[in-house]
Amino acid sequence: MSKILVIEDEAAIRRVLTKIISEENDAYKVEEAEDGLLGIEMIKKNDYDLVLCDIKMPKMDGVEVLEKAKKIKPEVPIVMISGHGDLDTAVNTMRLGAFDYISKPPDLNRLLNTVRNALEKKVLVVENKRLKKKVSKSYQMIGESDAITHIKEIIEKVAATDARVLITGPNGTGKELVAHWLHEKSDRVKAPMIEVNCAAIPSELIESELFGHVKGSFTGANKDRAGKFEAANGGTIFLDEIGDMSLSAQAKVLRALQENRISRVGSDKDIKVNVRVVAATNKNLKEEIAEGRFREDLYHRLAVILIKVPALNDRREDIPLLVDFFANKISEEQGTPKKEFSSEAIKLLQEYDWTGNIRELRNVVERLIILGEKEVSANDIKLFASK
Repeated sequence: MSKILVIEDEAAIRRVLTKIISEENDAYKVEEAEDGLLGIEMIKKNDYDLVLCDIKMPKMDGVEVLEKAKKIKPEVPIVMISGHGDLDTAVNTMRLGAFDYISKPPDLNRLLNTVRNALEKKVLVVENKRLKKKVSKSYQMIGESDAITHIKEIIEKVAATDARVLITGPNGTGKELVAHWLHEKSDRVKAPMIEVNCAAIPSELIESELFGHVKGSFTGANKDRAGKFEAANGGTIFLDEIGDMSLSAQAKVLRALQENRISRVGSDKDIKVNVRVVAATNKNLKEEIAEGRFREDLYHRLAVILIKVPALNDRREDIPLLVDFFANKISEEQGTPKKEFSSEAIKLLQEYDWTGNIRELRNVVERLIILGEKEVSANDIKLFASK
C-alpha cells in the first residue's frame, strides 16, 4: 500500500487529484490537506510515500512546505502542483529538492506517470538506506545489554556524519569492531577504511607510515611512498592504540585534522586529504596528558564523539548470545557440526573472570568446540576453559 498526501487549497482540484490517483491503483491510499500548515502537521505524524503540493496557498505556500518537509522527511518525494503563472517558481522548486511538477489542470497521463516514477524512487531510496544499515557479517556487534545497545544507538546517530570518534576500552573488547561499524554505516563505505596499529610501528617510522615520504628523506627511503592518510582519502582512517603514538607524530596528526592537509616526510609540499578519523586506545588519555605523553589539543580534536566499550565482565548478560554466535562461526570455519552448550556450561562461562574479554571468550569457545563432545557440558568448561 502506497500512502499519498495531496496538499491543495482548491477543493475541486483536490477532489480530482484524489479521484484520479485512487482509481488508478487499489494500492494507492490518498489523504488530503486543505492548506500547507495542515499538510506539514500530517507529514510530521505520518509516513507518506509521496506528497503532491500546490504552490500558491494561504497560510503557508508550497515552497515553504517543500523546504520544511525536506527537513522533516527528506526521503519522501514531493511533486509540486503549479498554476499557469507559477511555472518559474515550479522550476525553482526542483533546485530545492522537488521531484517534479505538474501543471493545472493536470494531464491524466502526465500525472499518473509522475506518481509512478516518484513512488519507484521512494522504494529505491528506502532500499538504499536499508542496505547502508547492513554491516558485513565479519563485523557484527553481538549483544543486547544496555551498554551495547547504547553504543549501537550512538553509531546510528553519528555514522552518517564526519564527526571524529574516539573509542576507549580494555584490550580484547572489540574497539576495532566499533570502528568498522562506523565506517560501514557511513556514506564513505565505498571508499577504503585504512587501519593503523600505532603500537606496532616503531616511533621513528610512524610519521612515514601515516604521511608517506619522499625519496632520500631518510636511510632506506629509495623511492617516494604515499602514507596511510593518502590511502584513506575519501574514506576512513582508523588509528588504533593512538595512545602509543609519538608526540611528533601527534603534532602532524593534529595539523591534518585542523587543515585537512598532510605533507610527506622530507617534503614541504602540502597534500589535501578528505579523511574521517576514528581513533581507539586502551589507555586513559587524560592521565597520559597529565604525564606529558599525549597532546591535550589532539585529544579534544579526536574526542568529538566518545564511545566507551565495556569489559566483558561488565556485560555478562551478553555471553549466551556471544557463545552462540562464536559456536556458529567457528563451526562454519572448521566445517564441523555446530555444538550446543548446556545451560550449566553457559552459567559457568558467565561466572568466569574474563580478563581477556571477547577475544578470550572466542578462544575458549573454539577450544571447547574442537576438544569437547557433541554437547559442551559444565564439566568440559571446568576441564578446558582454564587451560
